[in-house]
Amino acid sequence: MPTTETSSDAAVSDLLATAVAALGGEERSGQVAMAAAVERALSDGEHLLVQAGTGTGKSLGYLVPALLHEDRVVVATATLALQHQLVERDLPRLVEAIDAVEDSRVDTSYAVLKGRSNYACLHRVREGVPDDQGALIDLPEGSMGKKVLELRAWAEEEAEAGAFGERDHAPRHTDKEWRQVSVTHRECLGAAKCPFGQECFAERAREKAHRSHLVITNHSLLAIDAIEGVPMIPDYDAVVIDEAHELVARVTQAATDELWVSEVERAARRSQKHVDGGEADDLADAADTLRAAFDECRPGRLDPLPELVADALVLVRDAARALISAYPRQSDPDAAFTQARGSVQELFATAERMAANADSDVLWLTEGTERMPPRLCIAPLEVWGPMRHKLLREKTAVFTSATLKLGGDFDAVATTLGLVPGERVEERATDREDAEEDALPWRGLDVGSPFDYARQGILYVARHLPPPGRDGLGAPQLDEITALVDAAEGRTLGLFSSRRAAETAAEEVRRRLPHLTVLAQGDAQLPELARLFVEDPHTCLFGTLSLWQGLDVPGDTCQLVIIDRIPFPRPDDPLMSARQRAADQAGRNGFMQVAATHAALLLAQGSGRLIRTTSDRGVVAVLDPRLATARYGGFLRASLPPMWTTADPQVVRQALARLATA
Repeated sequence: MPTTETSSDAAVSDLLATAVAALGGEERSGQVAMAAAVERALSDGEHLLVQAGTGTGKSLGYLVPALLHEDRVVVATATLALQHQLVERDLPRLVEAIDAVEDSRVDTSYAVLKGRSNYACLHRVREGVPDDQGALIDLPEGSMGKKVLELRAWAEEEAEAGAFGERDHAPRHTDKEWRQVSVTHRECLGAAKCPFGQECFAERAREKAHRSHLVITNHSLLAIDAIEGVPMIPDYDAVVIDEAHELVARVTQAATDELWVSEVERAARRSQKHVDGGEADDLADAADTLRAAFDECRPGRLDPLPELVADALVLVRDAARALISAYPRQSDPDAAFTQARGSVQELFATAERMAANADSDVLWLTEGTERMPPRLCIAPLEVWGPMRHKLLREKTAVFTSATLKLGGDFDAVATTLGLVPGERVEERATDREDAEEDALPWRGLDVGSPFDYARQGILYVARHLPPPGRDGLGAPQLDEITALVDAAEGRTLGLFSSRRAAETAAEEVRRRLPHLTVLAQGDAQLPELARLFVEDPHTCLFGTLSLWQGLDVPGDTCQLVIIDRIPFPRPDDPLMSARQRAADQAGRNGFMQVAATHAALLLAQGSGRLIRTTSDRGVVAVLDPRLATARYGGFLRASLPPMWTTADPQVVRQALARLATA
């Protein structure tokens, strides 16, 4: 008689085969292995890290066992692009395939859940936006006014059609335009008090999620729900975290607060009409004190916290607390009252956290510019502790990405997520009674890639170049870039450590190779740049961080990826430098744990832009000789796809020339 586990494995295998066949695909061994491992993790309650290379079909590899799991499963992604792929392509096709199976009893219900500001607010659409004094603002003149009218009309159409008013489905717009038709959770009146609560898009999305077996959300909302303790997601048993290499950054971002002087002033102005005493004036005075403190501080980490800033934060905190208390009790407050009070409450929470100056937080002041005044930021020193104690102890987690093995194993990434390398379960039977009570067992699985990297790609490390300096790209690097681009006849994605380096390289290549088209990040929006890059193979695209991870251009468009230097965090990055120092003080190797791990992850992601299909060919050229000569170079190289490696520039140029004429 088959065991339950065997029956579950068979069910997953059969459903996966049915889905793949229905989608016109073919079985991939990595996808089958991944689906079986995910099913086992969900059944046994053990955490799982799965590295699944591009082209493995990892979405089906976790969606099939997630749908077959008895309890609700949450799927969290980092990017909207993947969320769209899941909701608009993968899940509908999978559900159709399942529903076509006779007597199928699989619960295929699913829902998308996002933060409140991602949905249009019918109260704001119909009643308007209050100004600093609470009066409704007339529509702005010109193109913005027309766009807001268009967004309002779209929201009404969504309401009439029973849709969800999601920002991603709205007509094209800017952030500023969207804010005219949406609210944050602090500004929301609440479904019970809002006259349009029954129609509310955000509330209806939450209701659908409560009725669904699978909930698709994002890393930030998951962090707010599980780690910050703000209930955002209906109760669930397990979570699948796709694009897991992004999770630490997204959790950090969700737990980061900012304080602007203008924000304090605006909260004071909005409160003027709602309180009778001088509490709003006191908050405005505190804003002046905060501005003076900012003027006396140099940008960067505030460690120790200067007395002027500490005193100003206490003033803002206490003034905000007094102002909240001064708001009268109202049984039926209007939107202006609720939103004004909410802004002061948010301000108080941020100032209180900053004034506490806890060892678990990092506080820094940004540098002001003509367009952006300085602001005070606070972020958690680390997030692995909260993730371990508030997420991983409560839920079963499956982490997946194409880049989870850094330095050749899972330990570096697992540590940042809150898992201890010593708790990893070997691929053999274990005596659970002997396990430590606090242990969180986890497994790591690399299901490989359908790509033959050794035949499809070359890793070229330019050992002959001088190490990169602080002054940006020098003549040797520019000569190397031009020669490589010339050999490839365009077809180049340049990934640079700074906007200045990208622009310098673009200008030089344009000057020396005028017959090629060179696009630089900032010339247009990223989707437009990607379209132009794909349309003409004799084109180069040079840019910074968003291109390292957010671009998918398979085919002849991209046969050369240039990386100007190892992407270590900037030495003056307040958060990363604080984390590195904390690791050193704890007796660990802060450079390897923080800086090298950060660089390895970005290098793996950047190199991954080259090979996107089984027919792609090309070169990843790293112009930083430290990848070959430094002691940490082995760790970084072991994090990259297993391409054939050379340091001979002539071999690489000849290979690129052959590809260009193929």
